[in-house]
Amino acid sequence: MENSVYKIIEVVGMSEKSWEDAAKAAIKTVDSSIRDIRVAEVVMMDMRLEDNRIVAYRTKLKVSFKLEK
Repeated sequence: MENSVYKIIEVVGMSEKSWEDAAKAAIKTVDSSIRDIRVAEVVMMDMRLEDNRIVAYRTKLKVSFKLEK
């Protein structure tokens, strides 16, 4: 079996609709510049507020991908 090395980055996605859509937006953006994404772990969810109203949902993800040799 061949040894593998993975890198982990943190990204934050934002959505006006939901935390799930925020996570999807983050992965979609990462996918456009990184190949071979293996795992995305939700590490935090929060909201942006204005005048005590929710204006955006934010989801922070740890995303791992395999490094190429």
